[in-house]
Amino acid sequence: MAYQGVPQAKPERDIDTWKPSNIVPLSYRLHAELAREHGGDSRWGYRSIHCGQIEAKGRAGQAAASRSRDLNGESFSLQKKDENAPRKLTAAGLPEDLDWFSADSVQSYYEMGNPNTTAQVHPYQFTTAMAQLAEEQGAKVVFGIVSDIDKSRGEVKSVTYKDRERSENQTIPATDVIVSAGPWTRRVFPSAPIAAMRAHSVTITPSRPISAYAIFTEISLPSDFGRKDTFLKSKRRHSKTVTPEIYARPNNEAYACGEGDRLVPLPETAADVETDDSRCQDIIDYVSSISDELRDGEVTVRQACYLPNVEAASGGPLIGKTGVKGLLLAAGHTCWGIQNGPGTGKLISEFVFDGKAKSANISSLDPRKVL
Repeated sequence: MAYQGVPQAKPERDIDTWKPSNIVPLSYRLHAELAREHGGDSRWGYRSIHCGQIEAKGRAGQAAASRSRDLNGESFSLQKKDENAPRKLTAAGLPEDLDWFSADSVQSYYEMGNPNTTAQVHPYQFTTAMAQLAEEQGAKVVFGIVSDIDKSRGEVKSVTYKDRERSENQTIPATDVIVSAGPWTRRVFPSAPIAAMRAHSVTITPSRPISAYAIFTEISLPSDFGRKDTFLKSKRRHSKTVTPEIYARPNNEAYACGEGDRLVPLPETAADVETDDSRCQDIIDYVSSISDELRDGEVTVRQACYLPNVEAASGGPLIGKTGVKGLLLAAGHTCWGIQNGPGTGKLISEFVFDGKAKSANISSLDPRKVL
């Protein structure tokens, strides 16, 4: 999901859950406006969805894929459908159309949002479309690695970067610079208290179409959960409880992500991010243990990204002035970057053109409090 950040525009309700509460409503509204004005449903997968949390028990022996292929190369499932599944799912509190989880696994369901309060986008498609729309209005997108921001005498003078195409340094005079480099923010602005955490995710084509839900899970794993590793011939260790997130996307695709880690340092560029296949497999095994449709589906992408975390008691993100004239910061959104991107962009534009944020009270997100 490029998740690059959590991929979704999160619910406007349950404000205590979706952070930070002072910009979530603004960003939710702007997501809807952008989609309506620029065909977001077709360009970046914008749609209203349900959102909920499931508590479930993972099934031992379900971690390994249960698909086989016949001599003609066609896939088929070795499992039979439980005729009592609808009754069991109803007893667990699941909505009627949320029928792509195992009836024997789900213990309870809690609704966190509905199509009136919740929407989703495809992160890569969304960010790419935003860049294209900006170019249509005259903006120039340049790919490179920033090496220096000249801020002598307490104000911004220029930005120096290495151009990706020509592999040479270029300097752009500037009066206003917005640092919004995600986990790479500290590389550009060293005093920013932002660290990087790696997160893995996968995409799966389910064995049949699944309904439009974003699901946060809490899965209790049995003591014998795991699969025999091809080389080590031993079961991998797993936590007793795991919490993968599952997002049904348009065009019969599911995105699932797992816990973060700090085992591998942040690389120089996104193209250099290292993906740990075993961590991707963990995610696949976890979601397969509670869903036949995902277990019997086809894994299409295994990937990793880095999330920007603010190392301060106040948390993040950090949006606004830095104390250097002309230098603004918009970073540290953790996994909520896609959700809060439109609101952040709106507020930063107000700092540039009006000198202050007008659309929301974001005094609590002032970077100068932690710089």
